Amino acid sequence: MEKVGDDGFKRAPVGAGPYKLVSFKPGVELAVEANEQYWRKTPSVRTLIVRSVPDDSTRLAMLKRGEADIVYNFRGALAEELRRTPGLTLKPFYIPLPFWYVFTEQWDPKSPWHDRRVRLAANLAIDRQAINQAETLGFSKLSASMIPQSFEGYWPAPLYPYDSQKAKQLLAEAGYPNGFDAGTISVDAANGSFAEAVAGYWGAVGIRATLRPLERAAFFKEYGEKRLKHVVQSTSAALGNAATRLDAFVAGGGLFTYGTYPDIEGLIREQSTELDRGKREAILHRVQQLIHEKVMYAPLMEPAILAGYGPRVAESAIGLITNMAASAPYEELRLKGK
Repeated sequence: MEKVGDDGFKRAPVGAGPYKLVSFKPGVELAVEANEQYWRKTPSVRTLIVRSVPDDSTRLAMLKRGEADIVYNFRGALAEELRRTPGLTLKPFYIPLPFWYVFTEQWDPKSPWHDRRVRLAANLAIDRQAINQAETLGFSKLSASMIPQSFEGYWPAPLYPYDSQKAKQLLAEAGYPNGFDAGTISVDAANGSFAEAVAGYWGAVGIRATLRPLERAAFFKEYGEKRLKHVVQSTSAALGNAATRLDAFVAGGGLFTYGTYPDIEGLIREQSTELDRGKREAILHRVQQLIHEKVMYAPLMEPAILAGYGPRVAESAIGLITNMAASAPYEELRLKGK
């Protein structure tokens, strides 16, 4: 890399994996062939062609016509169509990608979000299971935490029930019997349908919000610069543990932290120097308990990524590695009869 740079590496990459480069058109297509001397095992499938096809319906059409054997990332009606199509198999997989809503103004005494009852109302107003069913056919993992359930140090916060009447009651008690204008929900455009559903549920109880979808790079740039206002549909697929997520999104000075609380900040600092594994986990659990008690966020779910494969595939390798996206490892891919 230091000798030839990024472009040189793309033209002639050096590696030690199960496949060797044949050709690469960045953003379009990658072709590789099996490395028969791969240390772990000789791959069963000799040639793999990976294509970038942004349009969901086009990907599904390719799978139906046999132009693709494995296709990723479907939601809603297209996922249901895939599931109903004879010869095709729907396969969910999971990466550490929870969605949660950040109330960026909760530290402003003049904002409705400053009142815990309002934040609790926002949580109770969301029918998470209905969104799960509509978006991911019920395969997603509902959650009341912004920490992935597979992470070390995760504390299983109790799920919020769907109770729109209680939500309206809490808003009235907080002084908003007719609801309030909540501004915008900033969201990565690729995941906008989840935020659209949440905005609908909030609107039904009087929390009036509009969507502000952004292209992913712009979204995270503004998020890191703390320029997103009102409510943010936050997410991250970064690997790590409970502490690494807290460092980025909850701790004072975190890249995406809009505000924190003294007791939480003190515990985060305490766990960062605690060498005893059990004590450290107990501190991390207490931090998550405080986040839940304060209703700092509106966690939504850990969405399932819905993939599909065609009749030639014997082993798709989807989900074989925990928290790994798509098919992995490639050398485990198998076609029928091979």
